[in-house]
Amino acid sequence: MNKHPARSHSAAALLAALLLVSCVTRGLAQTTAAAKDDDKKTDVVQLDKLTVTTGYRSPKAIDQIPGAITLISPDEINNALLLSDDLTAVLARTVPGYAPATQQMQNTGETLRGRVALRLFDGISQTTPLREGSRNATFTDMDIVSQIEVINGPSAAEGIGAAGGIINYISKSPTKDGSEATLRTKFFGQGYSDSYGYRVGLNYTHKEGANDLIFGAAFEKRGAPYDANGRLQGLGASGSDSDTQSKNLFIKAGHSFGENNAQRLTLTVSQFRIEGMGHYVQLLGDRTQGITDSAIRGVPPGGRASFNDFSQYALAYKNDALFGGSLNVQAYKASQAMRFNPEVVAPDKADPVLAPLGVGIDQSEINSQKKGVRSSWSGKDVFGLTGLELTPGFDYMDETAQQLLALTGRTWVPPMNYTSKAPFAQASYTQGPVTVSGGVRHEGGTLQVDDYTTVYFAHNTFVKGGTLEYSSTLPNAGVIVRLPQNWSVFGSYSKGFSLPNVGIPLRNVNTPGQTVNGIVDLQAVIFDNKEGGVSWHGKQFSFSGSYYRSYSDLGSSLSVDPVTKDFILQRRPVLLRGLEFSGEYKMNAALKFTAIFSHTTGYTRTSDTGPLIRQQGMSNVSPDKLNLSSTWKFYPRASLTLDVEHLFSRDINIGAPGEEHTVGLTLAHLTATYSTKKWGDFSLGVENLLNHYYILPWAQIDQFQNYFAGRGRVISISHVVKF
Repeated sequence: MNKHPARSHSAAALLAALLLVSCVTRGLAQTTAAAKDDDKKTDVVQLDKLTVTTGYRSPKAIDQIPGAITLISPDEINNALLLSDDLTAVLARTVPGYAPATQQMQNTGETLRGRVALRLFDGISQTTPLREGSRNATFTDMDIVSQIEVINGPSAAEGIGAAGGIINYISKSPTKDGSEATLRTKFFGQGYSDSYGYRVGLNYTHKEGANDLIFGAAFEKRGAPYDANGRLQGLGASGSDSDTQSKNLFIKAGHSFGENNAQRLTLTVSQFRIEGMGHYVQLLGDRTQGITDSAIRGVPPGGRASFNDFSQYALAYKNDALFGGSLNVQAYKASQAMRFNPEVVAPDKADPVLAPLGVGIDQSEINSQKKGVRSSWSGKDVFGLTGLELTPGFDYMDETAQQLLALTGRTWVPPMNYTSKAPFAQASYTQGPVTVSGGVRHEGGTLQVDDYTTVYFAHNTFVKGGTLEYSSTLPNAGVIVRLPQNWSVFGSYSKGFSLPNVGIPLRNVNTPGQTVNGIVDLQAVIFDNKEGGVSWHGKQFSFSGSYYRSYSDLGSSLSVDPVTKDFILQRRPVLLRGLEFSGEYKMNAALKFTAIFSHTTGYTRTSDTGPLIRQQGMSNVSPDKLNLSSTWKFYPRASLTLDVEHLFSRDINIGAPGEEHTVGLTLAHLTATYSTKKWGDFSLGVENLLNHYYILPWAQIDQFQNYFAGRGRVISISHVVKF
């Protein structure tokens, strides 16, 4: 049996997809000629009109930021919704350094530039660095998201956890006076009776004078996905969105007041829950025979439904006329719970007192409770100096996280409380074509863990609790030069701060006499990041490229125990290097092409000492990728978009520890939309257009019950109407 069918078909799939683009382009000859007049009227999108708030707390023009920023637009999000509601699939297609999506609720290996990213929703952390369980990428409904801001590379600007960068999902806000309701429905499936699913969502906006409101509610039911050979896709041991239903409620109300309405209060409520319906059980395959994991109808043995349950509440105050600048204060509270699938107890969860080894059933659950305040003041032309911007601020965060074994009521990872107090200041000075920026953030944190006892697998070891203090001063500096003929270059240096996956070393203590204060694996991870890049923006064509080097002396990477298949935290130096490119070509007003490419390599030690010669694999760094996209607006109210994703093959550490072989793949996706004046927008989405069979990249490396084929062709029909 062919264990890697993707190898023989990837080139053919890429060729077919490119031929399709070519045929479409040739068919456009007359349209292109007719569009020349429109093309002459097409204006270049000026970068100074594109702004981000992530890392700056107030709008900052992209052309004044010395770094690689990816801004995922509303159009890109809407197009992604036609294919999938997965919050990470759009990242994999549009962000150069983001790893391929797992097609599961778990996001193991979905790194940004080789490291775990900090995920934010309206600036509030969805990440649980104290116990990173790779389940925090599913926390809201995509239809409530207006844009996604991605800060590539380690950053301390928004607190701990941004080892690979920051991904901030920005919610929608009312943009025009009056009331408007948007009803979005979608039906999708693969031709098998149990593969079908549907989604219904309603967004209502109202804006009148100083008051505005947005209300969003959505419900989605997902069927069981099949691979291209008609075999049910396996259920991820750490969580799957197969056979699930999700509910989302979002409310944001704002009121402006004061002179010229310069002050504003905004209250936000977000509640999201996705849970398994329990109609299937895992059917393990055989990796040696090329038989993928699958699923069969049945009731999960003795377990409770797996879920992600995320809620957050925030009150924000803004004053745009305070001492000549803008004050922003946000107080928030968030609750995040993630329950994994039930399983016959693996060695790391077993206890013969409760059930004979290999017989009992249990499932783990991570809980995190957060509260905090984010504050900043931003001023322009401060101290009477034209071009000088200054942003001082202070952040406070209190998080308590733990991991339970839900069915037996045991504590697997004890409650961990981390308190952070972080003052910061950021400044930039623009003089003509040059912008120089710099800043510093001081991370002062306290980690407290009470006395606890590990589970049977770790010999029921008593561990004396304790308190660890963290103190790091994290500078950043950069320069961007806007050259003639629309060229620009930048260089930057920054330090990032994160905690390791604290829960793993805590639960793995198996030697008597240990104390929390004496566990070396709990030391912070400090990242040094250097980056340089160039970009050019013309009327029809634009591109950008960057090179980065990121190093951590005491890194934090995961390996898999060959016996238990449990994750083990490794604290060894890590060096990452990478190249990223992106480009866009607007042939005319009707036709646009885009491309992104990324290449990342990561190295660490083979043992606790020695040179950095072991190349990091899929758990941390994904292979090179090239994504192409073309959008054709062939009629004033109709458009087609073709996306092609190509992941290159990779062979690393040949004949040495950590040897891995990853087979490349090529996938094509198609969306089509037709807008009517009276009945709304009708859309067709086809994921995996060529019905290509492949093994998911992260599943090609043996970890724990993760040998999955990717989804076959999925057809979605969507309708959006506004009233």
